[in-house]
Amino acid sequence: MAEKIKLKEVFFNPFSKNNPVIVQILGICSVLAVTAKLEPSIVMGFSVIAVLAFSNVIISLIRNTIPTNIRIIVQLVVVAGLVVVVNQLLLAFAYDVAMQLSVFISLIITNCILMGRLEAFAMANRPWPSFLDGVGNGIGYALILIIVGFFRELLGSGTLLGYQVVPDAFYEAGYVNNGLMILPPMALILVGCIIWVHRSFNKDIEG
Repeated sequence: MAEKIKLKEVFFNPFSKNNPVIVQILGICSVLAVTAKLEPSIVMGFSVIAVLAFSNVIISLIRNTIPTNIRIIVQLVVVAGLVVVVNQLLLAFAYDVAMQLSVFISLIITNCILMGRLEAFAMANRPWPSFLDGVGNGIGYALILIIVGFFRELLGSGTLLGYQVVPDAFYEAGYVNNGLMILPPMALILVGCIIWVHRSFNKDIEG
């Protein structure tokens, strides 16, 4: 029972209580860069989930054979290999989104969330808990990307997933899209607002 509770915490804590973006303040750069539209936000989120989950499992499986002095290099090689696979799959099946994400898919390699989870968790735990940790942290990261991408596209372009959702009647009545929402600084402001709301409901979080 205790082990099940621990696994539950490993999986669910990154959603809110220990979210990698709004609590640990990691992976902010990609949040600023890819969230002007909702679709690339979703794709980036799922890409990080896949890379983080499987890199955690691989590192956990080989952790006892990795020399301590080259462990970071090994982790980078594993992550880089998975990122290449994800990038090729996106080019094959979601070419337009891959072009929108551009170099930011490749920069998953240097995402602090991945390196942090590999070093802090996968190197010390078995494959199944490591997989849950990877998926949980990936979902926690993706949730913030999707929330930010939702509001930036809705308020900045009047669309969601490329489809117009703000009625023409609004524009005829004088409504104007907020062009600031599609600029990177607004992503930072939105993340700050999410952190403020999150901390107001979770006053026990330190920092």
